[in-house]
Amino acid sequence: MFSRFGVRGRLLLSFVGISGFSVLAAAAAMFSFVEVQRVLDKITEQRVPTALAAQELSARVERIVAGTPNLLAAGTPDEQFEIWSGLGNEVKEVDRLLLLLQDRNVANNTLGFFQSVLDPLRSNLLSLNTLVSERITLTDRKAILLNRMRKANEKTRALMGSWITTASASIDEIGFTTEEGSTTQTEFTASVTLLQSLQEVQQRATEIQESLVNMSSAEDSSRLDRLMLRAQSSMEILGTLATEIETHRRELILAEIERFRQFIDDENSMPSLRTRELSLVAEAEEVLRENARLSGELTKSVESLVQGTRLDISQATTQARELQKKSSITLILVVSLSLASSVLIVWLYVGRNLIARLTELSVCMESVAGGDLKIDLPSTGPADEIGRMANALTIFRDTAVEIEENNLREIGQARQRLLDAIESISEGFCYYDSDDRLVVANSNYRTLMYPGAEDTVVEGMTFEEVIRNAAERGFVKDAENRVDEWVADRLARHRQPGTPNISQRGEGQWIMVSERKTGDRGTVAIYSDITELKQREEELAEKSSSMEQLSNQISKYLSPQVYESIFTGKREVKVASHRRKLSIFFSDIAGFTETADQLESEDLTKLLNHYLTEMSDIATEYGATIDKYVGDAIVIFFGDPETKGIKEDALACIKMAIAMRERLTELQGIWRDSGISKPLQCRIGINTGFCTVGNFGSEARMDYTIIGSGVNLASRLESAATPGEILISHETYALVKDQIHCDSAGMVELKGISHPVETYRVGDLHTKLQKDREVIREDFPYFNLEIDLDKLSANDYGPAVVALRRALEKVSRAEEDEVRKAL
Repeated sequence: MFSRFGVRGRLLLSFVGISGFSVLAAAAAMFSFVEVQRVLDKITEQRVPTALAAQELSARVERIVAGTPNLLAAGTPDEQFEIWSGLGNEVKEVDRLLLLLQDRNVANNTLGFFQSVLDPLRSNLLSLNTLVSERITLTDRKAILLNRMRKANEKTRALMGSWITTASASIDEIGFTTEEGSTTQTEFTASVTLLQSLQEVQQRATEIQESLVNMSSAEDSSRLDRLMLRAQSSMEILGTLATEIETHRRELILAEIERFRQFIDDENSMPSLRTRELSLVAEAEEVLRENARLSGELTKSVESLVQGTRLDISQATTQARELQKKSSITLILVVSLSLASSVLIVWLYVGRNLIARLTELSVCMESVAGGDLKIDLPSTGPADEIGRMANALTIFRDTAVEIEENNLREIGQARQRLLDAIESISEGFCYYDSDDRLVVANSNYRTLMYPGAEDTVVEGMTFEEVIRNAAERGFVKDAENRVDEWVADRLARHRQPGTPNISQRGEGQWIMVSERKTGDRGTVAIYSDITELKQREEELAEKSSSMEQLSNQISKYLSPQVYESIFTGKREVKVASHRRKLSIFFSDIAGFTETADQLESEDLTKLLNHYLTEMSDIATEYGATIDKYVGDAIVIFFGDPETKGIKEDALACIKMAIAMRERLTELQGIWRDSGISKPLQCRIGINTGFCTVGNFGSEARMDYTIIGSGVNLASRLESAATPGEILISHETYALVKDQIHCDSAGMVELKGISHPVETYRVGDLHTKLQKDREVIREDFPYFNLEIDLDKLSANDYGPAVVALRRALEKVSRAEEDEVRKAL
């Protein structure tokens, strides 16, 4: 009957039986849990919250009692209000907890006791707050009284101090005399007696003041009484001393005594205020003791309530343990029955029937999966799921046998097609397996490796054997006379493929080898014949060398900046121009015609080339663009095709001119030794302005140069300069004056210029001049000072000092005015 259900139905029936026992066990556990929960609810919902609320109530009352001393110590109304607000919040929480206890159905006698404790506690807090308010008021009144006493004491001390000082001065003025009965001795004795009386008065007044101050903080009544007796005694002595002093001072002392009497005997005197304050403190301390007693009684009552709660919890715990014990026995019985039924089902049905058949079936499936298609398969057995699986495995095995036969035929055909495709490749192809043995190679590979001996390369050879045999037979030109070294290097590149390897074979043949590792750690390689590419590469190298030589020759006809911009592609070689602000430099050799008449043409050429070479080297060093050479004249400009900024370009131009002048001075000695009697000197003109710069001419022939009025002005400045002089325009001077020392050359009429031009004569760098002579120079916005002490004459010092002092006075007055405005 059970066989009709199949494996699934039989397992389902078994699981239903086992689940029935599990349901019984769960029901027993649920029953025990419900009972335990009922007991716990009784504790957690009734007794425990009540005990916790009572404990919190007691803790709140203790915090109130602990906080009342802080209320008593409050020194200001703000502090009193802050502490009282905190205590009020605690009282509200106590009232809330008391209502909570009423909701928990706490016994009436317990609630009545709590109420009998809390009502006096609230009344005591109100009384204490009132006492603190009165104490703070008394403290403020004491502070006012102490302030009045301090001011009165200061006046008394000042008055007595002046009297004592006067008496001491009188004694010093009279002096001591030994003549008895004389007027001087009588006056001296009277002055000494007065001084002693005044000092005694001052001492007694100080004692009274100290007694009053000590009264304000007396610890108890006895201490206060002693201080009052001391003050009254001092006042009596002070009254007696007042009778010994002259009338006008006596009245003042008696007035001071009356003031002290107000501080001691008046209704609002210091003793009265301190007596009331001590009384308030005593009452407050009594309230604190009463609060502490009430808190202790409340704590004892709460502890009794908590003890009862603990007893209820202990009883509930015992009851819960008994329920748990009965439930545990029931669960053990049910679980034991469940385990026994499970063992029987597993042993009788699952183990002896299902597992045995499935194990046999799985062994056969693993064998088929491993490729053993001839294994004996188990019988199908009963017509259940396992029987159908065995039948399906038989069909699968038969299908796999058929597919294997078809795959072998297709693999053979695919291998042949692959070999045909490899053979049709124009390059050499080969594949080495993970053991570095040749698996497949086409005829082109054999021809490239062994030309004329292709049959030598066979499958199964190692890569080292193939390349070593080729090297030893002389097929590899790179391996001549170093076979072992070449083989080791080639093996290293073969095992770690990287960029393609190029090697030279015999008779000018070049081979490029590209290798790559495969997923199975084998190596695939392509051998390409690049002999023709190598030949073209050599031809291109020869042409490039020729072009480089030609380019170097052309560069000598162009400025370095222009040459670089053209050959790097930054500038197009076409007729075009643009406006740019430049610093233009013109120079020529003074008296060059006369010198040329005295020299032979060869010597003149050598001299001129030497001069132009030296000047050109300096120009290149400072980044100048050399425009042209016109005989002995040089035209240079800064600012195109490269610029560092208008100011930096102008500064570089001036520094270059100074360097040329210094170098020309050095060359004069060299030329004089070579036979030139008259030393050469150059004239230099520099101007900064807008010019048109670019390529001028035709498409067939052009020149990179500059034109414009700025160029004309620089040329005219050079003509107006004297030998050895650097003459610059005002615009150039404005750009370099902070670093270059220049002297004014005045307004100059120049040919071709319609108006006079302001010019300057270049000296040298300020930093260099300051090393050679003493120069004072300061330059700020709206402030410029420059004094050359070496050039000042004896008659110039006086006017210079007067001018500097006048300027200093004006600057100082302006600074004082600004300070007053700011204040």
